Amino acid sequence: MTEEYGDGNLITQTETFLNQVVLRNWKDSLKALQTCDDILPYAEELNITKRCIESLAVKASTDPNLFGWPVVEHGGPMQSPGGSVLWNGISTGARPKNSTSDWWYEDVSTLSLPLYKRLIDVMESRGIRQEIIAGSLTFYAKKYLPGLNRRQGDSSTRLAPVALGAPPSEEEQKLLLEEIDKLLPVQKGLVSAKFLFGLLRTAMILKASPSCISKLEKRIGMQLDQATLEDLLMPNFSYSMETLYNVECVQRILDHFLAMDQITGGASPCSVDDGQLLGSPSLTPITMVAKLIDGYLAEVAPDVNLKLPKFQKLAATVPDYARPLDDGLYRAIDIYLKSHPWLAESDREQLCRLMDCQKLSLEACTHAAQNERLPLRIIVQVLFFEQLQLRTSIAGCFLVSDNLDGSRPLRSGFAGSNEGGWASTVRENQVLKVGMDNMRMRVSELEKECSNMKQEIEKLGRGKPSSTWGNVSKKFGFKLKSQMCSAQEGSVSNQNNHSGKLEKVKDRHGKHKNNLSPDG
Repeated sequence: MTEEYGDGNLITQTETFLNQVVLRNWKDSLKALQTCDDILPYAEELNITKRCIESLAVKASTDPNLFGWPVVEHGGPMQSPGGSVLWNGISTGARPKNSTSDWWYEDVSTLSLPLYKRLIDVMESRGIRQEIIAGSLTFYAKKYLPGLNRRQGDSSTRLAPVALGAPPSEEEQKLLLEEIDKLLPVQKGLVSAKFLFGLLRTAMILKASPSCISKLEKRIGMQLDQATLEDLLMPNFSYSMETLYNVECVQRILDHFLAMDQITGGASPCSVDDGQLLGSPSLTPITMVAKLIDGYLAEVAPDVNLKLPKFQKLAATVPDYARPLDDGLYRAIDIYLKSHPWLAESDREQLCRLMDCQKLSLEACTHAAQNERLPLRIIVQVLFFEQLQLRTSIAGCFLVSDNLDGSRPLRSGFAGSNEGGWASTVRENQVLKVGMDNMRMRVSELEKECSNMKQEIEKLGRGKPSSTWGNVSKKFGFKLKSQMCSAQEGSVSNQNNHSGKLEKVKDRHGKHKNNLSPDG
C-alpha cells in the first residue's frame, strides 16, 4: 500500500482524495468526521480527525458569500457570474439569499459531544466571534436537552421535537449541560437571560453539580435586568424545601447582580438626587431589577409556607434608591399580610417598615388609608403623608394659576391676534380647576376618614373619649382637622414641622399602644 513497491498505491490515492475532494467540501468533511466516531482510535492515529476538524473550522470562519461563483458550499444553488440562480444551466433571474453567520449550526449539531467540543475549541482558537460560538452552543443545547424546549406559556409537559432517534438519558443530558456551561463564553449578553434560566431550571431537575448551578446563577446575575417575571418563577424541585417557588435561588441571583453592579460603578444612595433618579442612565438596570423583584414578591407572597424572614430579606436586599416609588413593594406586602392573617402585630409592623410611606403615590395612599390589614400606626402615617402631598399639590396649583393669570396681559400684548395662545391658556386653567376640585373632594374624604377613626378610638377609650383622642393627637404630633387641608393653609413652608412631628410618631409608638388599649 506504500510507494516502496510502486507508484499510485492505496495510501497515496487516499491522501490525494482526502486533500482534493473531502477536505475541500463542507459536507464531505462533516461526513468524514462523523465516520471517525466508529473508528476513533485509528482515525486519531492517521490524523484524519484533526484534519477534518481544521477543515470545518476554516470554512465556518469564512463568510460563504465571499466564496464566489461557481463554488457552492453546504448545498446551495448554482449561480451565474451575474449572481442569479441557475436551473439546468439557465439563468432564472432570481437572486439567492445571503447566508448568515449561523448557517453551519445545524450541520455541526449532528456531531457527538466529544467531537463537537473539539470543533468549538478549534473555532475559538481561530478567532471566531464569541457571539457566534455562543449561538452554536445554544442551538446544540436546545437540540439535545428536552427541558429547554418546553413551550412558553403552556402548562402541559409536552416537549418540542428534539434530535431524531432516541432521546439522551438523564445522565447524558446532565453531562451535556455541564459541558455546555463550561464552553459558554463568560461575556454578558451573548446569550439571552431566558436561555440561561432554562439551563438553570434543567440543571436543578437533572441534579447537576453545585459548581455548575452556582456558575449559572452568577451568569444570570450579570444580566438580571434582562429577565422577566416568568423567568424568575422557578419551582422548587427539592423535597426538603417547603415553598412553592425557589426563593433562595432568586436571593442568590439578586446578590450576584448587586455585587456586579457595585463593581461596575453602580450608583449609590449618597450620589443620587431625587430629581435625577429616573433620568440617570446608570440607574436604569437596577431600577428595572427593583421593579422585577417587587413583582416577584407579589407572586410568591400568597404561599402560606413562605416564612417572613425570607420575604423580608429578599425585599430588603433591594437598595432604597433603586425604588422611585414603593407602590410595588406595598402591593407585595399587602398580599403577604392577606395570605398570612395569623401574623402578630409586631411582625406586621416590622414588615411594613420595609416601605417608605413618603414614596407611595396618591393612589397607593388612598388604598393604604382604608386597608384594615395594616397596623394603625402605619395607617396614621399614610394619612399624614397623603394630606401633605395633597396640600403641596394644591399649593402648586394655586402657584401655577397665579402665574398664568399674571402672564395673560403679556401673552395678549405679544400675540395681538394670536387666538391660539388664549385658547391654550383657557384650556390650562380649566384643567387646573378640575384638578383642584378633585383634590378638594379627596381632602373631604380624608376628613371623613379621620372623623371615623376618631370615633373608633373613642369607643376603645371606654368612657374617656376626649382625653383619649387628645392624647392620640398629642402623641402623633399633629391634629387631624378639616382646616389642615384647606387651600389657605396649603403652603409648603410647614412641611418641615410635619416631618419633625412624624419623628415623634416613631419615638412614642409604644406609648401610643398603651393609650389605645381598652384598659386606658
